[in-house]
Amino acid sequence: MSRFAIERHYQAMTPLVTLGKNIHTAGRLEPALIELVLMRVSQINGCAYCLDMHSKDARAAGETEQRLYVLQAWRETTLFSERERIALAWAEELTELTSREAVSDALYEQARQHFDEAALVDLSLLVGVINSFNRLNIAARTVGGSYTVGMHK
Repeated sequence: MSRFAIERHYQAMTPLVTLGKNIHTAGRLEPALIELVLMRVSQINGCAYCLDMHSKDARAAGETEQRLYVLQAWRETTLFSERERIALAWAEELTELTSREAVSDALYEQARQHFDEAALVDLSLLVGVINSFNRLNIAARTVGGSYTVGMHK
């Protein structure tokens, strides 16, 4: 059961929602890549509501079930492009932040080969946005399973 209803506080979340929409519409990150990052960060954080939402949105956008099934073990598959792999590594390191050096120089150099500066900023902001939503939903104990595609558009 939820502790509090996030919907009642939607106005407070408007800046996060707007930032997420701006990242999508900027077009520097592919929609499929965005959904993979949102899913992977939500897996790390254990946010059931966000996993429900982003798995459904990803499937509606054409993502394959197979890639979603193995996303947690993406390093051990050949199903993801080099750009996707770097984005997933960036998202993981930025989410986990085990130290000030968590996002390594080596990963940064790899990322710069696949993302221009504006796209890398968008990717970092995307990770920040989904981490914020994960934390809000986890704090509220929002129950997953009720999301329908397009519900929050």
